Amino acid sequence: MIMNRGNAGAGETDEGTLLGRREGLLSRRSFLVGASALGLAGCATSDGMSLAEASRVYGPVPDEKFPIPAIDVSKVDPKYFRRTVRYDTKEAPGTIIVDPGNYYVYRIEEDGNATRYGANVGRDGFRWSGDAYVGRKSEWATWTPPAAMIKRQPEAAKWARGMPGGLDNPLGARTLHLYQNGAYTLYTIYASLDAESIGNGITSGCVGLLTQDMMHLYDRTPVKTKVVVLPA
Repeated sequence: MIMNRGNAGAGETDEGTLLGRREGLLSRRSFLVGASALGLAGCATSDGMSLAEASRVYGPVPDEKFPIPAIDVSKVDPKYFRRTVRYDTKEAPGTIIVDPGNYYVYRIEEDGNATRYGANVGRDGFRWSGDAYVGRKSEWATWTPPAAMIKRQPEAAKWARGMPGGLDNPLGARTLHLYQNGAYTLYTIYASLDAESIGNGITSGCVGLLTQDMMHLYDRTPVKTKVVVLPA
């Protein structure tokens, strides 16, 4: 893993997508883990937000280091808008549960509820399941492409020493870096500006939330938070 001022690179983009458009910078270096899969109960949704409310929730964030534009919510299936749902689990409040098969990320709340976020996930062949924990958090992290990616896509060599944080950076405005047994897995939950990616398998294993959702989750997630990734 290449480290740059305390920010780790987050792996590879998929073949054929590299820095050409903001929405293309979404995938990461894949990794496999040997942890056993966990199966948890499903959930029943409460009423979701209206399109007008979604336009406010996913509106611009002008006061950030790099002002964040509004999400075009017309490009997001409303079932992926943030909402509070019932969720039956034995996991403690605060736990993050990733459901790649249904393109959701849950933060477990009190009283049998969870905050649910729509997500993009790993494409076929790059999904994994098991337990991890948040070992580090980053705002506007530096991204460093791995050597294998540079070999495959030479145009990435310009970022061999790290791509500074910004709107075009693959890690986005906020990143949760996932660890197992003290080691960085290369797996992240990251912020995406690509409305059309939500509800799709596009990455090499990482999970992306809309930037405004990621900021919401990030602010309520301390280091050491448990993360459970369900089987797809």
